[in-house]
Amino acid sequence: MSESTIEAPWLVRQRERLLAQRGHAWLLQGPSGLGQYTLGLSLAQAWLCQQPTAAGACGVCDSCHLIGSRSHPDLVVLMPETEMLERGWPLSESAQKEIDDKKRKPSKEIRVEAMRDMVGFAQRTSARGRGTAVLVYPAERMNTVTANALLKTLEEPAGDTRFVLASESAHQLLPTIRSRCQSHVLTWPSEEEALIWLQNSARDAGLRESGADEARVWLQAAGGRPEDALDWARTGLTAARWSQLPQALVKGDWSMLDGWPAAAQLATLQKLCHDLMAVAAGASPRFFSAASLPPAPRWGALARWSKALMEAARTVEHPYNAGLMQEAWVAATRQVLTRTAARA
Repeated sequence: MSESTIEAPWLVRQRERLLAQRGHAWLLQGPSGLGQYTLGLSLAQAWLCQQPTAAGACGVCDSCHLIGSRSHPDLVVLMPETEMLERGWPLSESAQKEIDDKKRKPSKEIRVEAMRDMVGFAQRTSARGRGTAVLVYPAERMNTVTANALLKTLEEPAGDTRFVLASESAHQLLPTIRSRCQSHVLTWPSEEEALIWLQNSARDAGLRESGADEARVWLQAAGGRPEDALDWARTGLTAARWSQLPQALVKGDWSMLDGWPAAAQLATLQKLCHDLMAVAAGASPRFFSAASLPPAPRWGALARWSKALMEAARTVEHPYNAGLMQEAWVAATRQVLTRTAARA
C-alpha cells in the first residue's frame, strides 16, 4: 500500500481549507486512491503539532516525529488490524498477543475492543498539551456495534478531542455517524497534476520505470486515482504489459495475472468488463486503450459477466477455495471473450 513522501498538491490545498474551519469531527469521503488516509493523518498531525501553520504541521517538532514513528501518546488510529499492520501502526498488546499465539487472524474490520479502548482514551487529559486526536480509516469497516460505541463519544467528546473519519464508502456509515460530522468530499486532481506527482513519487520510491508513458498507463489502470496508480506502479506494471493483457485473456493466457492478489485479479476483470460495456454502448473505455481491447461481446453476455464479477467481489476476501475461485474466473472470462473473438 503506497504512502508517498511527496506531498500531493491537491491534498495540500484541501488541508489548508479544512484547517481554516472549526469543528471537532470531519468526515472525509470519496472514492479510493484520492488520499483520504493521507489527508486524515495530516489533519491530525497539524492539530497535535507544536508549531503548526495555516498550511499544516511543521514536520520537525517532537510531536511530528512521534507521529512519524507511530508512537504519539495523544493520537489513536482506528483501522482494521490488517490495515494497521500493513501501514506500520502497532496493535494493542492484547490484540498482538492473540495474533502471535495463533488464537485468531488479524481482523479485517475495526474491532469493537479497539473502539472501547478509544472511548477510554478520549476521557484522558492530553499528554503533550495540544489536545487529542482520533483517526478512523476506512470508517466503513466499522460494524454496527463498533459504530454505536463511537457514537456517544462523537456526540459529546470529553475535553479537547477531535476526530477525523475517512471513508471510501460513506453511504455505508450509520446516518447518525454522518450527521455528527462535518463532511468534506475529496476533489480530483487534474490529469497533469496527478501525472507529475505520480512520476515524482515513483522515482522517490526507487522505481526505474517512472517516465511519462508509464505514469499515464498507471493512472489509466487506476481510473485516474493517483494513490491507486502508485500502488499499480509498485507492482511493476508496465505500459506494454497492461496493453497486452486483454488480448492475452482472449487466448486464455492467465500468466500476466499470476502472483497478483485475488482482489487485484478480480478488479482487473471488472475493469475489462466495464470498458467492453462502454465500447458496446458507444462510449470511450476508461481503464484500457481502445486499441488494446477485443471486439465487444453482445450486451447480454457482458451484463451476465458483470453480474457474476460483482457476486464474486462479495466473497473475494473470504473465498471458500481460492484455486476453484480462480478457475471459475478463467472459465467465465474465456467464455465471454472467446465468443467475441469467434464473431470478429
